[in-house]
Amino acid sequence: MTTTEEPATSLSVTAEGHPVPTARERFLEVRTGDPWWGWSVTLMVTALAGFLRFWRLGTPAEFAFDETYYAKDGWSLWEHGYARNWTDGANEAILDGRMRPGLQTDDPTMVVHPELGKWLIGAGEQLFGFDPTGWRVASAVVGTLMVLVMVRLVRRLTGSTLLGAVAGLLLCFDGLQFTLSRLALLDVFVAFFLLCAVACLVADRDWTRARMARATWSGAWGPVSGLWWRPWRLAAGVMFGCAVSCKWSALIPLAGFGILVVLWDSGARRALGVRTAFLRSAVVDGLPAFGYLVGVAFLVYVASWGGWLAHADVYEARLSDNAYGPPWGDYVRTDPDGFFPSLVQGLRSLFHYHQDMWSFHSSGLLDATHSYQSKPQGWLFMQRPVVVATEVDIAPGTQGCTAPADSDCIREIVMLGTPVLWWGGVVALLHAAYAWVARRDWRYGVAIVGLLTTWVPFFRYADRPIFSFYAVTILPFTIVAISLLLGRVLGPASGPRRRRAVGATVVGTFVVLVVLHFAWLWPVYTFELLTTPDWLDRIWFRSWI
Repeated sequence: MTTTEEPATSLSVTAEGHPVPTARERFLEVRTGDPWWGWSVTLMVTALAGFLRFWRLGTPAEFAFDETYYAKDGWSLWEHGYARNWTDGANEAILDGRMRPGLQTDDPTMVVHPELGKWLIGAGEQLFGFDPTGWRVASAVVGTLMVLVMVRLVRRLTGSTLLGAVAGLLLCFDGLQFTLSRLALLDVFVAFFLLCAVACLVADRDWTRARMARATWSGAWGPVSGLWWRPWRLAAGVMFGCAVSCKWSALIPLAGFGILVVLWDSGARRALGVRTAFLRSAVVDGLPAFGYLVGVAFLVYVASWGGWLAHADVYEARLSDNAYGPPWGDYVRTDPDGFFPSLVQGLRSLFHYHQDMWSFHSSGLLDATHSYQSKPQGWLFMQRPVVVATEVDIAPGTQGCTAPADSDCIREIVMLGTPVLWWGGVVALLHAAYAWVARRDWRYGVAIVGLLTTWVPFFRYADRPIFSFYAVTILPFTIVAISLLLGRVLGPASGPRRRRAVGATVVGTFVVLVVLHFAWLWPVYTFELLTTPDWLDRIWFRSWI
């Protein structure tokens, strides 16, 4: 779905009698706004997000939820080049600062997610120590930068620094993104790289249309010269590759947005007067787009397994005959001679390893259950959040507990999105679906394609343990939808003053409600001490326990 475009030679006029800009003129139009002020606002919102995410980052001083896997794998990758198994009692020794060689074996561990996210977690451990702060630093950095990219993306989509700042604040004060930014889990990395990839594609759309308006023509094909080099699209391919290198779930957004960008290009060619624009664009733009997005992402993905390939012999010796899939083959018993033969055999073994990973994800969890698993139908409503750390039955008078004698206190971290934001987001997404179809406004397509590709695929796996915090990849597109809806409520800067004032009141009220709700839930986001009655005041539904 593309925006309705006027032909390049349109002679239409507005109601006031002014000529309607042609497609070429609109493609060359530079959005107004003060770049200095735009970046100043961006950095201020980002600094606020960073302060919140780094504050007491090492609390709780324990392995929270799946940190027990990713933090240790990240450290092992940097120390040995591949993920090793750990002995019993390793967690306690690490938390006590008693690292010793005997805590790890030489055997590789069978990991079922790609390695880039764990390399990033391990980088934080190398810089800040193998402790809770160290293994959470990378998440905090990425979670903070995610706010920066959010501001810039919405500012580009709307041409408004104000709406960009609103989008950044909404992301800053979302509880799900906030808690994931303070834990060594993989999902915040996936969400960050996907957001960066989409932001690059939107920048590529603007950049390409300006080049099309200036480019030379090649008969009926339209503008061709100068369009083969697409730096923003190249950057998007790198970012998609990084996202897939953290979790395979990023493959579906890569496919969805890959189709969308071809539609954008064909819409631009149609606006410039090219006949059968879609078919022609599929050749002129679609094939290079496949190379920029899929090809580049594939190369990045393979490169992210560099540590594995360097130690393929270890995996061949220990994991080539395992319970997840068929044996890899007799070739693993030979040692190749030379770099390229070793690389070829390593890639062959990596392929078999991926077959084992796929077997685990497709059939290895069919009989598994988890107390916090949830169905994706409820994710947008925050129906079943995940508690990742908890300390209960804290007696009055201990740890500062001020509960009455017949009660107690509690600490916990709940990965719960700020409900006001998510519930408002459902309304905004419904509006986005309508606006994309009825008004043919391409910007809403960003929100809807993002939603469909990051949410709907999980319905296939609703019968096995999946968790509501996977929805953090949906969040940026929800905020895009909210920002566009708030922009319509706010109205244009040149509109009637009264409407602008009413719109500003509505926008401001929504943002304030989100901030206040986040502040109310702050203790259950940050492991702060609460009396049980105070905790129950924040846990509104039984499914949140």
